[in-house]
Amino acid sequence: MKNPLLEPFDMAPFSQIKNEHFKPAIEESISLAKAEIEAIANNKEAPTFENTIAALDYAGYQLDRVTSVFFNLNSAETNEHIQKIAQEVSPLLSAFQNDITLNEGLFKRVKTVYEQKDSLDLNGEQQQLLDKRYKAFSRNGANLPEDKKERLREIDAELAKLKLTFGENVLAETNKFQMHLTDESDLAGLPEGAKEAAAQLAKTKELDGWLITLDYPSYIPFMKYAENRELRKKLSLAFGSKGFHGDELDNQKNVLKIVKLRFERAQLLGYATHAHYVLEERMAETPEKVNNFLQELLSKAKPAAEAEFKQLQDFAKETDGIDQLQKWDSAFYSEKLKQKLFDLDDETLKPYFKLENVIDGVFKVAEKLFGLSFKEVTNIDKYHEDVKTFEVYDASGGFLSLFYADFHPRPGKRGGAWMTSFKSQFRKDGKNVRPHVSNVCNFTPSTASKPSLLTFNEVTTLFHEFGHGLHGMLADTTYPSLSGTSVYWDFVELPSQVLENWCYEKEALELFAHHYETGELIPMELVQKIKDSATFQEGMQTVRQLSFGLLDMAWHGQDPTEITNVKSFESKAFAGTQLYPETPETCMSTSFSHIFQGGYASGYYSYKWAEVLDADAFAYFKEKGIFNKEVATKFKDYVLSKGGTANPMDLYKKFRGAEPKIEALLERAGLLKSA
Repeated sequence: MKNPLLEPFDMAPFSQIKNEHFKPAIEESISLAKAEIEAIANNKEAPTFENTIAALDYAGYQLDRVTSVFFNLNSAETNEHIQKIAQEVSPLLSAFQNDITLNEGLFKRVKTVYEQKDSLDLNGEQQQLLDKRYKAFSRNGANLPEDKKERLREIDAELAKLKLTFGENVLAETNKFQMHLTDESDLAGLPEGAKEAAAQLAKTKELDGWLITLDYPSYIPFMKYAENRELRKKLSLAFGSKGFHGDELDNQKNVLKIVKLRFERAQLLGYATHAHYVLEERMAETPEKVNNFLQELLSKAKPAAEAEFKQLQDFAKETDGIDQLQKWDSAFYSEKLKQKLFDLDDETLKPYFKLENVIDGVFKVAEKLFGLSFKEVTNIDKYHEDVKTFEVYDASGGFLSLFYADFHPRPGKRGGAWMTSFKSQFRKDGKNVRPHVSNVCNFTPSTASKPSLLTFNEVTTLFHEFGHGLHGMLADTTYPSLSGTSVYWDFVELPSQVLENWCYEKEALELFAHHYETGELIPMELVQKIKDSATFQEGMQTVRQLSFGLLDMAWHGQDPTEITNVKSFESKAFAGTQLYPETPETCMSTSFSHIFQGGYASGYYSYKWAEVLDADAFAYFKEKGIFNKEVATKFKDYVLSKGGTANPMDLYKKFRGAEPKIEALLERAGLLKSA
């Protein structure tokens, strides 16, 4: 069988790939990568930076390409067949990684080069790579005795499968639930666009009436606008109880197994906890620093959050006689209160945020800041017809990147929004290999009568993911493992979060916020209302984010071996941040994919950490002008293009001239007055 994944390819050959191609391609690519690794390990020449460290970084290129196609599809366009293959190949890939890090001959060569590093005259990027490569061995068991190495292999293989199962269960739970409504009065309060989308969804399932699901574009408008409190409750409990039903999709045992295996792994490697292991390679450095950071922010945000919660509680009581505000009341009354205070609601704003216009807007912002241009192309192979494809060029017309954009929910796509890549940037043999970058989101789709109109929250999400995209597109490093978003995890959110700031600025909104029917520019009083409302309930939002960070640190920053009950452990972790009454039917941990499936274990705090960086960075732009070329060029040269080639704090200081200050975040969030 001719396998398109084993033929040389530049752009992923999606239309030629069949499910049965994946496993053979991955197995063959592992064999090829193993041969490359063995050649490095058994090289008769003395170890040098080039023949060992650099050679290792370029090894396994074909495997990287094949697995990036496969795992990206497993997130954005999956099916039972692909999920089954993922379960089969994940242990193989985990074993291959362990074969590298536990290869004594290879480690010996790496260690020899590492011990000579002071006499090797390496540049900064080479020093970073050598350091990273040595730590990849030492932090993953290369110095362990044989029996412990074997246990490490077992743990890694088991963790790989558990994380996949966790994610599959969450996706299955999301797809399984549907609230089928046939009485139009149950939709009272919903905007016309949301009703039309619900009717369209029902039609696709050959049902009469309306269908509400747990996908964000369906779930959020219902929670925000539906007047039927009982139905909001039903939907909220379904959303909050994913993986928590004691059935075959239950994730409680998976959570406990994952945290206990991570702890055992950390202990094997000589670390007190999984958080100690992870944070050694982060800007934050230690669990103590993370917890202090979270608690400092909590002390500033909690008084504001409690005052905001009381205001919301009083408003709900006065409006509808609600004695006790519940979680399913939050979005509904917050939206009503926001409308009352600012005379602003998402439905007023949506006509100004047609998806195509917002895409054009983010492109224009990138053009004004970094001189980029984007050309939509239709002859590029795609994995789904919804995907848009663009070629990206720099100011002098040089090709920079291929960009895939996939914006709407569908059954085979996990929830949320993310940036990923199908091909990394690097330099080799005098050639600068350019990246293929992708943004995947779940935005409100178009309906029979309306194009895709985004909520303001979706606009900021699009800018956020595009910020990650720019980090990938503008990458300009020599080695693939230091390129683009391959940076410390608590630095990776800076480019994404800083770009969100442009959504609130008149100069930026003027570029794209035009009414989809009349072409009228968004009225400036609406822009002012967006800015005025930007800190609405910021205390509550901050406390919510901090609660997730604290839950993550609770799971990973201590010995979890005695934990037997996921829900009661979670409730204790949330105790200091709780505003709403406890709901025994729900559990956050069993669907907390960021930390149990994605890479955010011991790293969820980084969203807030990066907000400190982004508020401080944007204050610099504001000071000089939001499209100031000098500041933008510094941001591109010292942050976006440099990837992981230097210590992130050093890069930030080169851009900003000083370390970031927490005050910029507190001021932007309106929390200084509460502190």
